[in-house]
Amino acid sequence: MADAKKLIRLNYKAYLADADEKLYDTTDAEAAKEAGIFNEKYTYAPMTYIVGSKTLFPDLEEAIANAEIGKETEVVIPCENAAGPRNPKLIELYPIKDFYKQEINPYPGMPVSLGNKNGIVLSVGAGRVKVDFNSQLAGHDLMYRFTVVEEVTDAKEKAKAVLELAFGTSEGFDFEIADDKVTVIEAEVCKFHQNWAVAKYKIVTELREIFGVDRVDFLEVWDAGKKE
Repeated sequence: MADAKKLIRLNYKAYLADADEKLYDTTDAEAAKEAGIFNEKYTYAPMTYIVGSKTLFPDLEEAIANAEIGKETEVVIPCENAAGPRNPKLIELYPIKDFYKQEINPYPGMPVSLGNKNGIVLSVGAGRVKVDFNSQLAGHDLMYRFTVVEEVTDAKEKAKAVLELAFGTSEGFDFEIADDKVTVIEAEVCKFHQNWAVAKYKIVTELREIFGVDRVDFLEVWDAGKKE
């Protein structure tokens, strides 16, 4: 049996520390509106995170692991420990006609997707478009202000959170949690949802990490319903 990991929820504000503390990401809707980065398609709510899952920058991961619940923590991460320096080889030139063929009129700051790569238009001129495929965080020191609002301790709530992270919803699912395994009783939607098969791999990994088990079972239920 593996060591179980903590599941927490936290609010955060993420800044480019060396660019006048420009806010680039947050769970706070009002802060996003003030910074001009509000996204109507995004649900602003505390982020669920598995402590020790190593999906964040190591310095941030360490700060979260040591944070007190309810107390705001600030951590500054130098560029070399974050997204690293900007790579000039990731700045490329394209003929402007390539954009016109797709009925795109490029302008500086425009997000674009070219050849399965996402970038930002840096400049347009002389029939050429310069596109930067570096991460928006590359070359920047970062600062995070975050507050761990709770540690999720109820077993079924933990399992629900995993489903919400990996599949987008936990509605209709049920769970049986034992010392040596977790059983996921699948919702009706799993029978026809095209992303379910892929989501299961992530669900297995995260349930193993959170509950410290080696085995995860999935139970598919076909219920004809009660006869009247």
